[in-house]
Amino acid sequence: MKIFCSGIGGIGLSAYAALQKANGHDVSGSDRAGGGIVDDLHAMGIRVTDDQSGNAIPPDTELFVYSEAIPDNAPERKRASNLHIPQKSYPEALSALMQGKRVIAVCGTHGKSSTTAMAARLLMESGLDPTVVVGTRMKELQGRNWRKGEGEWFVVEACEYRRSFLHYAPRIILLTNCDGDHFDYYASVGEYRKAFAEFIGSLSEDGTVIAHANDEDSWKLVKDSGKRSIDADAFPSVRLHTPGEHQRSNARLVLALATILEVPQADAKKSLSGYAGSWRRMDILGTTEFGVTIINDYAHHPVEIRATIAAVREAYPQRRLVCVFQPHTHDRTIKLYKDFISSFRGTDVVIIPDIYEARNDRESGRVDIQAFVADIEKGSDVETYDGSSLEGTEALLRTTILKNGDVLLVMGAGSVTNLATAMAVESSGGSIAGGGSSSLA
Repeated sequence: MKIFCSGIGGIGLSAYAALQKANGHDVSGSDRAGGGIVDDLHAMGIRVTDDQSGNAIPPDTELFVYSEAIPDNAPERKRASNLHIPQKSYPEALSALMQGKRVIAVCGTHGKSSTTAMAARLLMESGLDPTVVVGTRMKELQGRNWRKGEGEWFVVEACEYRRSFLHYAPRIILLTNCDGDHFDYYASVGEYRKAFAEFIGSLSEDGTVIAHANDEDSWKLVKDSGKRSIDADAFPSVRLHTPGEHQRSNARLVLALATILEVPQADAKKSLSGYAGSWRRMDILGTTEFGVTIINDYAHHPVEIRATIAAVREAYPQRRLVCVFQPHTHDRTIKLYKDFISSFRGTDVVIIPDIYEARNDRESGRVDIQAFVADIEKGSDVETYDGSSLEGTEALLRTTILKNGDVLLVMGAGSVTNLATAMAVESSGGSIAGGGSSSLA
């Protein structure tokens, strides 16, 4: 089949495209973003263009798959419609790939990627040869976000945005938490949780949901569903190579999963103890020549920010912590404003470069960054700066903020990851060294 993927560089759709290429299909696509994921697709022989006018779609395309970020009126979707090409959203298309497999779906507001990665590691090391689709790049997959397996299990990170996960038919659900998010789509936390209730309710009679009984909101969803359930909090804490109680909490979900898969607990603990994190999840990029340790993390929700800061403090209790945080969408920032401004306690300096406008066509308001900075300073009792832009933030870090021996924590789901990379690599393009011309003093 000839498949064209619009938004192919996305963390989800790129995995689908790679799997379909590995299945022998002719895959091409478009994306304006470059980076390592697109480079990997090119290396597989998948043609990727930055032309999203619609002209790049081959007329003989048999299936057009689009990212959830691609709106209905996008030129490529109009072009596919004019060519009478069948269209599927990414979750619809991914669901078709799951046919004939037993699906393990990891869902929740936070921790999905890490928990999916841990679960995938467990199945791989137990010889179960799973197919995997995960929203991060795993060390165990040589930096990829997918794996084609020949076994019966399909491990998937199941995103709740726009109720995407309702397309899947899981046999097992791992629920990390259910705090509320994506308020550009969900009108309230109540509506958000209804989507999770529907997802859990879709389990077959012999299905199982694993969750934390200590999390009252999540456990209520589970018990109200009437589905067979396992309390992950009945399992012990496992020491991981990556710090943070939130990660140990995720690991308990996977220990519970091991009982369903009939993997001995000793083997499961051994597998989990070797877990050392993944891309943009407490991702230590290195230490500069001035002793500044640079950490890149995907945290973009107040609960995630607090958990990540606590994990960094656990790992580096005596060091000065400088945090760069890029809020992800105006809507999320406005909806969770009070929680955001008190989330940075425990840091020494915070810099806000800008707001990442991932869904500009659906934003309902605008954040006043100057007021946001002032409110963080007051609410978290921390010195806070407006970095004005990623470039301005980098200059501020290099010339004014960073001191020898600092920990630089870069957080956010958007383009701020490029700042973390820039800070960790010499301007000459060499290996980690601290920015070449920077004094970092």
